[in-house]
Amino acid sequence: MTGINVIRNFSTIPGFILLGFPGSRQSQILLFMLFSVIYILTLMGNGSIICAVRWDQRLHTPMYILLANFSFLEVCYVTSTVPNMLANFLSDTKVISFSGCFLQFYFFFSLGSAECFFLAIMAFDRYLAICRPLHYPTVMTTHLCNNLVISCWVLGFLWFLVPITIISQMTFCGSRIIDHFLCDPGPLLALTCTRNPVIELTSSSLSSLLLFIPFLFIMGSYILVLQAVLRVPSAAGKRKAFSTCGSHLAVVSLFYSSVMVMYVSPTSDREAGMQKVVTLFYSVVTPLVNPVIYSLRNKDMKDAMKKLLKIQN
Repeated sequence: MTGINVIRNFSTIPGFILLGFPGSRQSQILLFMLFSVIYILTLMGNGSIICAVRWDQRLHTPMYILLANFSFLEVCYVTSTVPNMLANFLSDTKVISFSGCFLQFYFFFSLGSAECFFLAIMAFDRYLAICRPLHYPTVMTTHLCNNLVISCWVLGFLWFLVPITIISQMTFCGSRIIDHFLCDPGPLLALTCTRNPVIELTSSSLSSLLLFIPFLFIMGSYILVLQAVLRVPSAAGKRKAFSTCGSHLAVVSLFYSSVMVMYVSPTSDREAGMQKVVTLFYSVVTPLVNPVIYSLRNKDMKDAMKKLLKIQN
């Protein structure tokens, strides 16, 4: 049985067909091996940060509590797509059930939403630490930090709940073929029997608000941080401040540059292949490199990692 035969008889498919990355059987196996390694490395890298923060008392501060939650978020984020992608590589049918598709849709976008909020809160934490150092211990208390963490998770999982629920109740016609490796709203809405401009506008508006409000908040925070750093008289103080913020700015740049290309640029200007590459970058590559960025640029984290792995200088 081949994928082509299944696609030609799509009316019997109890769900959707995720085309993923079409190719020969050999190429599918190679992709399976590649993404398996990437997935394992992502789990190990982010898991190491979580364990380091958990076991090293020096890292029991708001900055590292936020980082540990962010790393856990990255583990969940990559898990919402990669396991199904791996199964798809080895599948002849490439079929995902309706419930499986919308569960992936919900968790992928909810976790992505939570990531935007976490990046904003982490920027706020750096702003307080650098621009208001004397007030930082009294403002960024453990209680406030925990409340901010809970808020990020709750807001993330509520942000797209209504439009995703409405889309899941719509009727789908046509081929049911999604030329992607995950259930994305653009291809899904294209398969509905009747267009719903209201839900399309709602989804687009929520996406824009989700991207731009945290992004502007992050940029505003770092403009104030930059002004404060430039007023620091010593070169050593400036280097320490830039080192503290550099890793977070690198992560923000990687995530937002790819997400905005995907969801802010006009849909008609993007080919399916480009959509897959850009989505792959922010959903798989970014969670892989984030632990490296945070570990390499942070002395306390490097020391904690060495302690965790029992590596002596």
